Amino acid sequence: MYALWKFVNQITMSAEQRRIEREEAYLSEAVDLYDLEARMRDLDRRATRSNPSWMGHNA
Repeated sequence: MYALWKFVNQITMSAEQRRIEREEAYLSEAVDLYDLEARMRDLDRRATRSNPSWMGHNA
């Protein structure tokens, strides 16, 4: 039953919600503070690369 609920939940979630869940899961796997900080910087770099400054904040 849990697997069915999880499947239905994934289908109905927006892309933004799925991205947030993936990022939270990635951060939760950090083994210490230094690893957490490195993962946070990694996510910041990914966000910067996928959304260049010339595109503005609404892109």
